[in-house]
Amino acid sequence: MAKKRILSGMRPTGKLHLGHYVGALENWIKLQDEYDSYHLIADYHVLTTDLSTDDIYNNTIEMVIDWLACGLDPNKSPFFRQSQIKEHAELFLIFSMLITKARLERNPTLKEQVRDLNIENIVYGHLGYPVLQAADILLYKGEAVPVGEDQVPHIEITREIARRFNNQYGEVFPEPEALLSNFARLPGLDGNAKMSKSLGNTILLSDEPDTVNQKLRKAVTDPLKVRKNDPGRPEICLVFTYHKKFNPEETDEIEKNCRSGSLGCVECKSKCADKINLFLEPIIEKRKFYENNIEQVKEILTEGERKAKVTASATMEEVRSKMKLG
Repeated sequence: MAKKRILSGMRPTGKLHLGHYVGALENWIKLQDEYDSYHLIADYHVLTTDLSTDDIYNNTIEMVIDWLACGLDPNKSPFFRQSQIKEHAELFLIFSMLITKARLERNPTLKEQVRDLNIENIVYGHLGYPVLQAADILLYKGEAVPVGEDQVPHIEITREIARRFNNQYGEVFPEPEALLSNFARLPGLDGNAKMSKSLGNTILLSDEPDTVNQKLRKAVTDPLKVRKNDPGRPEICLVFTYHKKFNPEETDEIEKNCRSGSLGCVECKSKCADKINLFLEPIIEKRKFYENNIEQVKEILTEGERKAKVTASATMEEVRSKMKLG
């Protein structure tokens, strides 16, 4: 039986952090053996919130290096830039005719981005972000999309657009399902709901041990636990959340000792930093290999874009035929 196809993507913002790994990459790596996977570098999407293009290519290379260092295999799942496959823009244009402005304004993810980035005037492309995302997914006939909870509303819009196109012109597109990761969000070091480079509250996948130790020391903890013997509330402590992810075998003991006051925050953070550093060690080692072999990284992109172009061209031929535009 043929494997189901998934499309997953990220905006190229440079080096990735633990939140990217937990919220997306970890899931992608697991799924690449179970599904026919395509991995999109969403460089057009960057323009929705930042018109500067000077760093996009370098940021793309840094992100691809992190993908490779974490274990994403380009032989199983091609990596490609959205801007290099012109069919993305063509399908986006067609799809933009199939959805109303009011529907896009109800998108909760858009409201969250506007709030987090203090955007006063929303550009047309930002409002239409989920429409371009729908084109990204459906151009490859993605049947499932691995996402965090915050992206589920976008998948619903994709399903609506697929349905509308199929009803109007004939069956072409599947209605993709969201594949949720179990550990969708990792809180930021400042206690914010998620890690974000724009908020400066991240641990990068490329951070060396000294940097991780230093960042963890400054991490926000339970404000009522001031001294070592004070009883803590691990359920509200972001460091405990990190332990649950990177130190699961000790979490019961850490929870008990935190509540009793026998474990102080300094020691708790130190234990957590050790586990995170242990996790990052092989990633950093692989990263250094690719940093020293940039031409190999560029070749991986070129080959991925060649493969993606074949699939995208076939889909658009079908779309034009159904619409009697071919």
